Amino acid sequence: MDLRRLRYFVTVADELNFTRAAERLHMAQPPLSMQIRALEEALGTALFVRSKRKVALTPAGEHLLERARRLLADTAAAADEVRRIARGEAGRLRVGFTSSMPYSAVLGDVLRRYRAQYPAVDLQLREMFTRDQFAALGRGELDVGFVRHPATMATEGVVLREIGRDPLRLVMAASHPAATGSAVRMVDLRDEGFITFPPDVGTGLPSLLQQLCRSAGFEPRIVQTAREATTQIGLAAAGLGIALLPAQLECVHIPRARYLPIADAAAVFSLSVAMAEGEVSPLLAGFLEVLDAVRASVP
Repeated sequence: MDLRRLRYFVTVADELNFTRAAERLHMAQPPLSMQIRALEEALGTALFVRSKRKVALTPAGEHLLERARRLLADTAAAADEVRRIARGEAGRLRVGFTSSMPYSAVLGDVLRRYRAQYPAVDLQLREMFTRDQFAALGRGELDVGFVRHPATMATEGVVLREIGRDPLRLVMAASHPAATGSAVRMVDLRDEGFITFPPDVGTGLPSLLQQLCRSAGFEPRIVQTAREATTQIGLAAAGLGIALLPAQLECVHIPRARYLPIADAAAVFSLSVAMAEGEVSPLLAGFLEVLDAVRASVP
């Protein structure tokens, strides 16, 4: 059914006068009458009862008017939605983040500002390990991710942009001999037992721990693994070993847990935003603009 003819029909039905309807449509009356007759012929029924004194809707015309209004409204809404999606103002954005990100102000600030600026976007958040985010980006199941991974170590098909470097902390029991100090050097941890993530978890911390220890001249001795950072803090507080974790986790208060800065300059954990290779959608471009604005506002 021709949407243009439906609009003509609704205008005539509103006015019940072909001359006034033609004026509203900025067209001559004879072509308008021809279009209405063409619509009636296509439907096989009269839509108006015409007389010299008045124009009225037939029962078929009354039914079509109700449906035509809904159809035209839905068409206008669909066109508006498409334009908003093209501008990055609507649609669905899937954002991944590592478990330590909620402890950082960056994620919260970005999400809060993005929601305020793009309220019509369906924002879907997924807590995932870095490796799982890479896999999801490759499968097209994720649009962007916040990962703890150096930008120089991007996996195939994934683009990484480093947006910050967070200091690391050593977590140990308050009874540990080093716990009373103001900082610790990696070279002094040769005889320590470390608590870290299992290799299959997909976070970069185990490899970073290994790098730091090797730079200090020894191999780390792993005494315990745990999949959750809070579990590692609890185990360290119990004296079962020491853990290497991002400084943001210092806000996790567990009795007898002590967080110590690391004196080594390399003891930082990269924070990057990850995207699939290829063209950036308007939706993602808007998110990255908000991210850049948030970063620019931080001293």
